[in-house]
Amino acid sequence: MAAPKVAIVHDWMVTPGGGERVVYELHKIWPEAPVYTSAYDPEKFPEFKDADVRTTWLNGIGLARRKQQLFTIPRAWAFKGLDLSDYDIVISSCSAESKYVKVGLRTLHVCYCHTPIRYYWSDYGWYRKHPPFGWLNPLAKLVLPLLIPMLRRMDYNAAQKVHIFVANSNSVRERIRKYYDRHSEVIFPPVDTAKFHVGQGEGEYYLVFGRQVAYKRLDLAVRAFNELGEKLVVGGGGEEINRQKPRAKANIRFMGRVPEGEVADLFAKAKALIWPQEEDFGITAVEMMAAGRPVIAYAKGGAFDYVIDGVTGVLFHDQSAESLAEAVKKSQRIKWDRDVIRKHAEKYDNQVFAAKIKALVDREYQEFQSKGA
Repeated sequence: MAAPKVAIVHDWMVTPGGGERVVYELHKIWPEAPVYTSAYDPEKFPEFKDADVRTTWLNGIGLARRKQQLFTIPRAWAFKGLDLSDYDIVISSCSAESKYVKVGLRTLHVCYCHTPIRYYWSDYGWYRKHPPFGWLNPLAKLVLPLLIPMLRRMDYNAAQKVHIFVANSNSVRERIRKYYDRHSEVIFPPVDTAKFHVGQGEGEYYLVFGRQVAYKRLDLAVRAFNELGEKLVVGGGGEEINRQKPRAKANIRFMGRVPEGEVADLFAKAKALIWPQEEDFGITAVEMMAAGRPVIAYAKGGAFDYVIDGVTGVLFHDQSAESLAEAVKKSQRIKWDRDVIRKHAEKYDNQVFAAKIKALVDREYQEFQSKGA
């Protein structure tokens, strides 16, 4: 019997992140599968140089590669017009509209869901108050309430056409149930634990790492460490850097973008990762654990899936600078076992993800075929 013909779909590939790591692992499992996406910047993704990446018409619009937030409705049209009926299996890696693709009656659609669209559902209130559209923000605050009922209906209807949902965390599984009324199985996203080594000693600084946008709550870290006076290193870019840098005292250092080859050492020399945001999962946090370092995390979202309070990190329950500062002080009273933390991180390794997602797709495709699809 011939192997099933597989296609992979992802919302966009213009900035490296956790979703793109999932796509790369899917590509490694099914290297012959083309990767469909709305927009693509190949210079940002050298690991995909040998992959068959195919884009929609949106890729021809430069602004669509720089400001994805402006193209929600056009991106929905682009994916709705993408007919993948010739494939046996379609796997969408989705936090936006990639699950809208057309599939045939004999095509199994598995959606690896990073979250139901945040700005439609779980974070609508936040995005309405803090729209990411720059000078268009006043207009967005007026238009969003008018558009959101239609956008939610469109998203909900598309979700009903997916055959199998896979959630990247237990928190996302609950969102899928709440907003889409669908069951999902949890498979945690892949973490390249082999890239990291366990740090020695107690560490030299606390670390904030990643692209700093509003929901990452860098403001809380800056306020907390202004008060604590402890050394804090901020690695990564993003619009929040310019907002928070003038407010930071001398104990807070902003590194900007960190070269890939320097990340492992940066993590190994840290005391802990500061994680004041709610994330769908949080690959960066598990990477810090792969370096044997604890995570000081806001107790919401994906953090519950990997932070064991007092063992692999500290959870704080009030999203405030004061609560974060208290959690940092609590972490200083704990004798951390770096090897225990590292071993815990290995449960989320790339190979674990690959084995689980391959087994699920194979199982579901066999069942799909047995039903006469």
